[in-house]
Amino acid sequence: MNQDEYFSVHAGLTINVERLADGESLPDESAFLLEIPPLFRVASECSGFEEGIEQSLGKLAQKDNQLLLDYLKAQNNKINLLLSFVLSQQDNPALRYTTETFGASQLTFTATQPFQVGRYTRVKLFLDKPSAAVYCYAEVTDCREKGDAFEITLKYIRLQEDDQDLLIRAALYVQQKLLRQRAQQRTENQ
Repeated sequence: MNQDEYFSVHAGLTINVERLADGESLPDESAFLLEIPPLFRVASECSGFEEGIEQSLGKLAQKDNQLLLDYLKAQNNKINLLLSFVLSQQDNPALRYTTETFGASQLTFTATQPFQVGRYTRVKLFLDKPSAAVYCYAEVTDCREKGDAFEITLKYIRLQEDDQDLLIRAALYVQQKLLRQRAQQRTENQ
């Protein structure tokens, strides 16, 4: 699938965006993989495990093992809370922004200073559902004035395939949540 084919959702994720310094170049694919902080690797792997485990838990639910299922879900929630806390320690307040939109190919956010189109950035995205963080590089593809600020669009340039899958799952989670809220509002209005 072409990166431009992924949809974006309106949601506020915490991100860190660091502009590459003058003379600093985009790493090649192998250098990028070596550069990814270990904690981001662990978070990505844990999210991958969780997806497989959810299918197994679905089978347990069919076999009427509700107590075991509840226990396993509670343990999973504890691990996710701990993982979220540890990942939050990687958030640098000096580089922190909040997304306007995000998806598996790009994101937008608002900044008080303009970003130069065509320049590269190092990006950390902190996801709530699934609990994970993504480390990648992106290119500034658009910078538009928006009132007293600037709306910046970043397109991912160096992104692991597993992390792209995480972003797809996170966007789908947000989309499903919005659809449930709309359905509930319709039900309440009738």
